[in-house]
Amino acid sequence: MKKLVSALLVLFFTLTPLPLASADSKIIRIVSTVHQNFTGEFRNDVLAQDLLPLGKLGKLVFVPENKNRIWLIDAALIDEVVAMSTGYKLASGADSTGQQIAGDWLVQLKKVTSPNEVVALAYGNPDTALAKRLAPSELRLYFDFGKIQLQNVLSREVKSDVGNLLGNTKSRLSPLLQKNYSDSRRSITYLSHSVPLPQIYKLRARLGQLLSSRLNYEERTYFSLNARAAVDEQMNHLRINASRYQVTTERSKLPLTVINEFPIEISVNIDMSAQNSRISIESFKEVKLPPNSKTQLDLKVAVRAPGQTLVFASIKDDRGIELVPAVPLQLNATVIDPKLTWFTTGAAILLLLAAIAQSVRRARRGRHREI
Repeated sequence: MKKLVSALLVLFFTLTPLPLASADSKIIRIVSTVHQNFTGEFRNDVLAQDLLPLGKLGKLVFVPENKNRIWLIDAALIDEVVAMSTGYKLASGADSTGQQIAGDWLVQLKKVTSPNEVVALAYGNPDTALAKRLAPSELRLYFDFGKIQLQNVLSREVKSDVGNLLGNTKSRLSPLLQKNYSDSRRSITYLSHSVPLPQIYKLRARLGQLLSSRLNYEERTYFSLNARAAVDEQMNHLRINASRYQVTTERSKLPLTVINEFPIEISVNIDMSAQNSRISIESFKEVKLPPNSKTQLDLKVAVRAPGQTLVFASIKDDRGIELVPAVPLQLNATVIDPKLTWFTTGAAILLLLAAIAQSVRRARRGRHREI
């Protein structure tokens, strides 16, 4: 019995999260809506005003130091401030005003949080319930990425908000935009497996911002569509040139151009799928695409019957997952069957011989008449 009680006590203290600080500690929340779009521009200059000492975010950090504080911080917001502090552009084309303001705010944030406990929220401060439903694995990534990014900026250890200190606020993302999020997340996740670049991972993590409850209706629509455009732009760095081919021989080697505009070598499979049985066509395995390159492959085609054939060429990873949308290739085969060629040639020869024979007979008749 004593062993059972001891085991239960151990289990209780193992599963029960330890308090981050004393109960009388004040929780400071550094969160906001999204300001920077997914292509790098700031939608407006509202964040610059919020960072001023009397602004929404400025009033939280331009205060005397106090040991009885816990800071809950969204690293996505901090990344926006960092981007602003190094120079930024407004989507409207207007002059930006917040570079120095952002730099001053970051200096003060590091100073005022130094004696306190700092907790990183999931990156982008998403609705955790919605994130769990749409993509449980991505929620873990949002937590991990948020912690890493915040530690890099503050140059110190921080904790992760696994205890949900902020509380969960409900996102109003519509079913249509939820599908847009899921499609974008799936595309960039698959791409990140074969293209392990920081900007790919950053874009993948930033999709968590689409699930934030702080976005209003207009912002949800704007940033969701902008995120999809940013994902498509990255995917377009890896592509196959769509082409039309005229095939005139029974067996041919056609040029297929594969483009890799990423700065690293990528290993992929090229899957070729013909939509009818007029031709047979070979796929490619373990193709090495050099950085920033155009690679031309010899596409082997065997014609079984003349006519038009649509072929879909898709780039896949080593797991057989399609990385970018398949490209249609148009093939028009005008090859004549060899049997028909022999038959036609033989018939032509027979007609020629018959014509010669007829000419000979006419010539003989003409000589007989002269005699």
